[in-house]
Amino acid sequence: MPVADIRESFDDRFSLVYEELRRLAANVLRSEQNGKLTPTTLVHEAWLKLAHSPGVADTTPLHFKRIAARAMRQVLVDAARRRHALRRRDGELLITFDESLPGLSPLAEPRDILALDSALDELSRISARQATLVEARFFGGLEVSELAEMLEISESTVSREWRTARAWLALEIRRSLSGLSNPVCSA
Repeated sequence: MPVADIRESFDDRFSLVYEELRRLAANVLRSEQNGKLTPTTLVHEAWLKLAHSPGVADTTPLHFKRIAARAMRQVLVDAARRRHALRRRDGELLITFDESLPGLSPLAEPRDILALDSALDELSRISARQATLVEARFFGGLEVSELAEMLEISESTVSREWRTARAWLALEIRRSLSGLSNPVCSA
């Protein structure tokens, strides 16, 4: 397939999920305090990351959402690292997990996002499937039925692993933010 056709296919695929990704980005950034990273900016930055890999346009719509979710995670983590490097504040932050969003609750502080990223990396070493599930649900907004299809497991297994992963991540993030060095539990 010629490069121009691949690029057009990628652009078409991205435009199909653009509004959905923007809605999800608005939820994730709901408590963004500095206002520099808007939902539109987040989605466009993710597009720039994906644009260098136009082959992703040939994937299924679910897999494309998963890849876009990973790109949005990377953009958020990069932005959080930059902001965190600029200001380091004391004080304990409480991370909560909320079922009202498609994923976890919005993360307001750079260190919240960095703690989530670190916890997801650790979870992927323990259970790659649970880490993929969390990333796709939180950053990609995939529903239980879509996750079940993507991971080729039952919806009840998705729900069970979602609960387990959320609980593990909540404990791991709290441990990380409080500076404890021993893992709280394992998934």
